[in-house]
Amino acid sequence: MISFIVPAHNEELLVGATVASIHGAAREAGVEYELIVVDDASTDGTARIAAELGARVVAVNKRQIAAVRNAGAREARGDIFVFVDADTLANSDAVRSVLATIQDGAVGGACLFRFDGWLPLWARLLYPIAIFLCRRLKLVGGCFLFCRRTAFDAIGGFSEECFAAEELYFRNSLRRVGRFAIPKPMVITSGRKLRTYSGFEIIKTLARIGWTGPKAFREKKGLDVWYGERRADPHIEKPYG
Repeated sequence: MISFIVPAHNEELLVGATVASIHGAAREAGVEYELIVVDDASTDGTARIAAELGARVVAVNKRQIAAVRNAGAREARGDIFVFVDADTLANSDAVRSVLATIQDGAVGGACLFRFDGWLPLWARLLYPIAIFLCRRLKLVGGCFLFCRRTAFDAIGGFSEECFAAEELYFRNSLRRVGRFAIPKPMVITSGRKLRTYSGFEIIKTLARIGWTGPKAFREKKGLDVWYGERRADPHIEKPYG
């Protein structure tokens, strides 16, 4: 069985579409599955919307993405874990690729992504380069990660020392116990950070990370792109449904 685990904090505008896409993708792929939304201290309708759409909702108060992912894994019953961000749309090709990749012997992997909606010019120009490098170097984003349950347990899950980039540490840990793969199918994820933060703000954040090194991910300071107050995305105006 596949356990889909969705970490969410104040995602009422997007979590409904994410949950619906997972249900649709899993059913079309013909897999046995469960869907867990880990509601991390939301103050909006995230939990209600997820529950109304058939997700099992687990409430936590972590405000740290790695810890929220781990909390979902502790509640999961499947032998394959798929971690899907609450702003990401799954599809049946991606779900089938999870099974095929695991059956081919990999311990885990990730699907790469396309962004939804309008993007600023600089992001549109850099996107093809980023995807090429991700496939070539097996770099991943965190929006659609998967692994065997046994591999997750073997590495101790996500490092809770990380407030961001936990998916890269997770990938590195999985590669120590087996093969990590990036299948061809892609998912769609929100481009809201690229729409609501300026290029200067994003470059400033990346420069700080480059200067500070890995320890930059071990505290929330300077990680406003991930943990700052969410800015209104003109692409999304109302909750799903």
